[in-house]
Amino acid sequence: MYDFAVVGVGPAGARFARRAAEAGYDVVAFEKGEVGTPLACSGHVSTDIWAYVPEEAKTTLFQNRIYGANFHVGGPNSRDYPFYKNEEVSNVIDRVELDRTLAACARDAGADVRERHTVTNVEERHDGVELTVSAGGDEQTIEAKMVAGCDGPVSRVRRQAGLDEPEEILHGVLAFDEAPDDSDFVDVHLTVPRFFAWRIPRGDAGVEYGLAAPPGAEVNEMFDVLTDAYDVETTHFCSGGIPIGPPERVTTRRVFLLGDAAAQTKPFTGGGILYGMTAADCAVDTIDPDDPATLRDYESAWRSELSQEIAMGHWIRRAYSLPERVQHLGLRSLSGEIGVHMDKPTSFFSREHLTKLLGR
Repeated sequence: MYDFAVVGVGPAGARFARRAAEAGYDVVAFEKGEVGTPLACSGHVSTDIWAYVPEEAKTTLFQNRIYGANFHVGGPNSRDYPFYKNEEVSNVIDRVELDRTLAACARDAGADVRERHTVTNVEERHDGVELTVSAGGDEQTIEAKMVAGCDGPVSRVRRQAGLDEPEEILHGVLAFDEAPDDSDFVDVHLTVPRFFAWRIPRGDAGVEYGLAAPPGAEVNEMFDVLTDAYDVETTHFCSGGIPIGPPERVTTRRVFLLGDAAAQTKPFTGGGILYGMTAADCAVDTIDPDDPATLRDYESAWRSELSQEIAMGHWIRRAYSLPERVQHLGLRSLSGEIGVHMDKPTSFFSREHLTKLLGR
């Protein structure tokens, strides 16, 4: 019997597997396909990402350096409102390679990471969890004291454990123009219902175009409008769900959720890489696989780290639906040099940012 079975080897699952293995636990982790594929997530991340990967990995992962964002109420020819820092705000990275790097870290730490293994059933018992795993046409049964559900926005583990769904799952799409672009600002367009569209320069890797919208919105049509406005042809079209709003509980007696499965994401951008890995660290620091009561400590720990940021993120997202005149007024009054951390919306009230605002 393993101490932990991890279902899904994205950033949150790989981070947990690595840290748990480093702590001396027996860990097995399952990824239904190849780690990192299919791509369904942007590679625009805060510079905090480098604390989670080996130093030598930066050369392979790094694509571009970003200093700010131009916000638009309309399309690419509309007025832009710049928000920026004089030092880099964020980086663009190879998103597929990030997953592979994090999975390699988990393997190096001693976790048994198995690709092309699909978990088809999760049965929770009083003394452990039994998983049915399919690989190469064969099925096997794996036993673990606890299971970490890290299997994305449409989580099988979440459903079979009887846990509630996220408050909302947006539909995100993105694709790429291969023409190199080493400019250092992203473009954000508030032209999508209740969310936004984006353009991210990726250096020699080209340009990423994308958007997300609530269920029922014609995202493909809106994406065509975006790329037509920029007059580009894109390739490698990707699509996926973006969970927003964690349920009230992400644990049962022997199952806990991490990352997108727990909707541990930023409501105002949909990004969840750093939030998911933060929650993974909370899980390793609090959960004892021999003591189910410690799952309560995990619930408290990750919410203590992220709940204020998520709540503030919901308020920011509401601004996307304000009337255009109000959006212009707000962007005009707030644009300029900032002191905000892109993963921490509560930093809007930091001394650094308030000093920038009052000094204009």
